[in-house]
Amino acid sequence: MANCQNLFQEYHNDISIGSKKNERMKNSKEGLRKRITAWFKENHADYVPYFYIQGSYKMKNGIRTTEDICDLDDGIYFFREPDVSASTLKEWVAQAVDGYTTTAPENRKKCVRSIFANDYEIDHPVYYKVDGQEYKIAVKNVGFENSDPKAVVDWFVSKKDKDGRLLRNIKYLKGWADNQNFKMPSGLALTILATNAKELIVLNERDDITTRDILKEIKKELNKDFKCIVPAVPNDNLLENYANKEKFLEALDKFIVDADSAIRNTNQKEASKLWRKNLGYRFPVGEDKEDVSRNTAAATGAMTSYPFCYE
Repeated sequence: MANCQNLFQEYHNDISIGSKKNERMKNSKEGLRKRITAWFKENHADYVPYFYIQGSYKMKNGIRTTEDICDLDDGIYFFREPDVSASTLKEWVAQAVDGYTTTAPENRKKCVRSIFANDYEIDHPVYYKVDGQEYKIAVKNVGFENSDPKAVVDWFVSKKDKDGRLLRNIKYLKGWADNQNFKMPSGLALTILATNAKELIVLNERDDITTRDILKEIKKELNKDFKCIVPAVPNDNLLENYANKEKFLEALDKFIVDADSAIRNTNQKEASKLWRKNLGYRFPVGEDKEDVSRNTAAATGAMTSYPFCYE
């Protein structure tokens, strides 16, 4: 059966955030932090912002989309009880970052987004924390809700394998999602689903086999109960109001069938076409060569692992 490990490695390198873009994002993050800190010092000195990188950037499983866009989540934390509404607090952040980019910031439901056109986005979710209470996120036109993104990151870090297989496979799932023509589950949902699946299988040394096995385990669990519970406060179900359930499950089924066929195929070029069908044009075309080596796991598909500082 064709071994596509080298193709997956090429694909991983292509969809990962490059060093130059990563450096630009870090510089923009620092620039925005200084701007926000200065704005609050001048306009609302009793609100002192602290920052914590979170989300996919912190977990190191972010990707570049086909439009070459990626994102960084930089949480803003106030260690005091707000005397204004959640919407007002978010509006203050929007005012603070306004003018940093040529594109006006977007005051979204759970974050303020700064858009660096055709390059990347930096999201600022806004939180507060007082002793004896949970972290609370400001939600536009709703209020403050319990939320602890740091605990999610800590959970994920505790589940990672030392060889980076889970990280790579989450990126592949995000690449697959980016290749669909409908709204897929969020990156966080895919991360949680894949991480939970990883606990129920034996990670193979080949990424193509591990990808197939993770997909199968995700489908198996979703067939039992179509849900994705955040493993930290607020422990909400990320699939509760997901509108494209049937499309997602259909796409998942197709990916599993093609993954099985690709792994059984003895010609690397033909196998790569099946992976490209799901992962998109950035997945490389393999060599037109036969590989009759066998891998037991592949053949059977068997299943069986106070304040925040600046950083």
